[in-house]
Amino acid sequence: MLHLRLIVPADLTDQVVRTVEQTVGTTHLVVVPGAARDPAGDLVLCDVAREAGDGLIAELRELGLDRSGSIAADEIGLSLSRRADKAEDDAPGEGADAVLWDQLADATHEESTLSVTYLAFLTLATMIAACGVVLDNAILIVGAMAVGPEFGPLAGLCTAVVRRSARLALRALAALIVGFAAAMVLTTGFSLMMNGFGLFHESMLKGDRPNTAFVYAPDLFSFVVAILAGVAGMLSLTSAKSGLLVGVAISVTTVPAAANAAVALGYGDLNQVRGSSEQLLINLGGIVLAGTLTLLLQKALWKRTRRVGPHPRTR
Repeated sequence: MLHLRLIVPADLTDQVVRTVEQTVGTTHLVVVPGAARDPAGDLVLCDVAREAGDGLIAELRELGLDRSGSIAADEIGLSLSRRADKAEDDAPGEGADAVLWDQLADATHEESTLSVTYLAFLTLATMIAACGVVLDNAILIVGAMAVGPEFGPLAGLCTAVVRRSARLALRALAALIVGFAAAMVLTTGFSLMMNGFGLFHESMLKGDRPNTAFVYAPDLFSFVVAILAGVAGMLSLTSAKSGLLVGVAISVTTVPAAANAAVALGYGDLNQVRGSSEQLLINLGGIVLAGTLTLLLQKALWKRTRRVGPHPRTR
């Protein structure tokens, strides 16, 4: 269930309340006249089944409530109510399959921002991965994958393609391109510094590396895993199971490939630079392709579910 908190101009309250009442899957409607001060208006509260949430929010936006008032939605962790259970039963489809497009766009917009924090995490992840590839340490590679924040802009790019948002697409591309470029340049400098301290050596990079050689040796499995990870990652976002993103992060070779390319560049090993760059691009491209197709399929299936679902109720 979702909990909606609406600030509604007084002259729009009747329309908003009527829209909520006529939406299948809503319950616990509360109207507090004159409670809002900034902006001034009435406070309207209600609970709505997740599978009905996107449609209701879209209708409220058509009324202009996002411009003249406010729409806020929160996930309800626990709801002990027979009326809530009935609302979920009445709403068409399953809540786990529903996509809240405005919530997804807002989340990916924030995660796709080229911020200092994003650059710091990506650079730190790449440096950790650099230690992992030089030491041939799989644990460091997995840790670096988990730290890397690159799935945010990848998901943002997928969302931008589906919603045809050029602004979000440019923001996501900027975060990916600038982020990886900056992280790789800084990691190259880091590897040279480690070499100066005697902690890194060219022989360690070019020697036998059974645990990490895959990062500069892309093959068909690289693309297959990227496709599967893209599907899993997008499903975890749209179903609000964000905890699964850690598993997605450690299944693809993005940050380790960037780290290997950066270290190899410092030592002038162009073969590994080329192989690692190909691995990076294959993984990024596979995730974007799979994520976009997943969103398109979810959109099509959900439209079909809503068409065959129950009609709006009247009271």
